[in-house]
Amino acid sequence: MMDRTLKSLSLILSYPTQELQAAMPEIGGVLASEPRLTAAARRALRPLVEELGGRDIYDLQETYVGLFDRSRTLSLNLFEHVHGESRDRGGAMVDLLETYRSAGFEPVTTELPDHLPLLLEFLALRPFAEAQGILADAAHILEALNARLVRRDSPYGAAFAALLQLSGAKADKAAVAELLEEPEIDPDDLEALDKVWEESEVRFGPDPNAGCPATRDLLARMDVPVTPSLRQAAE
Repeated sequence: MMDRTLKSLSLILSYPTQELQAAMPEIGGVLASEPRLTAAARRALRPLVEELGGRDIYDLQETYVGLFDRSRTLSLNLFEHVHGESRDRGGAMVDLLETYRSAGFEPVTTELPDHLPLLLEFLALRPFAEAQGILADAAHILEALNARLVRRDSPYGAAFAALLQLSGAKADKAAVAELLEEPEIDPDDLEALDKVWEESEVRFGPDPNAGCPATRDLLARMDVPVTPSLRQAAE
């Protein structure tokens, strides 16, 4: 059975489309009635739901790109915050993709396997205890992203706060502080952004020692075979 709340959070963290806007009344209803979230967390999600449902689609898309695509510190690719552009990231990415496929989940997207909306789509089809454990492992990343978005007065912060609450975990303060130490770059400063991306390179070559122990443990917990196609179950 699909976890409609995780699926809804996956959708609202995805690139805005007219289809998403049309679905926002239903998504808002799911989030507003989620008993695993506090009343305060449900209220905090309302501005985001209303904005995604009623704001001009092109403005929404521009805002999304400015937040999540132009800023590495707000990247929705989780391994960016764990491995940066090291070789370990490539190995962890390959492992994660194999985990999806071994569970019958074949991503149909151009996004990388560690893209948060894609991971949430997968977790929405796993037992909640398992999904909760994965979210707990990422608690420090979720908290850091929430903090950065709150600084920008972005309603998207509420989605990360909700995920953190669903994880049932408290983010490690030292780990959060370390992530927040990385300086943010103005997304409108294209010259500075180009310089940052030129200095890095993602390498996806196989490496038998790739991936930190925490990531390998996370993947091991996710690797539970299922018979039916998970994507079919979501449809």
